[in-house]
Amino acid sequence: MEEDIINRVANSKLVTVDLEDYYPKGNRILFDIKDWLLEGLVLREKDFREQVSLHDWSKYQDTYVALTCSTDAIIPAWAFMLISLHLQPFAKKTIIGNLEPLETSIYQDIINNLDVSEFQDKPLIIKGCSKKPVPQNAYIMLSNKLKPIAKSIMYGEACSSVPLYKKK
Repeated sequence: MEEDIINRVANSKLVTVDLEDYYPKGNRILFDIKDWLLEGLVLREKDFREQVSLHDWSKYQDTYVALTCSTDAIIPAWAFMLISLHLQPFAKKTIIGNLEPLETSIYQDIINNLDVSEFQDKPLIIKGCSKKPVPQNAYIMLSNKLKPIAKSIMYGEACSSVPLYKKK
């Protein structure tokens, strides 16, 4: 007697949501201002403004930029604001911090604008493994956005998922 093997995963009504599918193109750049400071520690306004005005900002076209200072210098807020105003015509997004908060900020925008109506009353699985740098916070933001509309939410892969939420 020959038995047919049934692929229950393929036949299920589970809908996979993969945050990697929403990963936007564009280089991520960590812009460290320490080299524009006297001995890497002191911001001299005249010199700093000169560095900003001489810099070629067009090379940041369509990039995502995280502004930072890798030394223990105390940087006034206006310094980062000045740089961001010069980046604004070119960069897709600019934040203060490193690359991790930059990715979180990028995904926050994506998830806030994501139309989730197609997931209404469906059993969802948020795919866990990704090859792109999807921040952990993105999974939290997505699950919170989906909870009011989903029938259920799981995390992982269809063959080995972790149940997180089920509508009562």
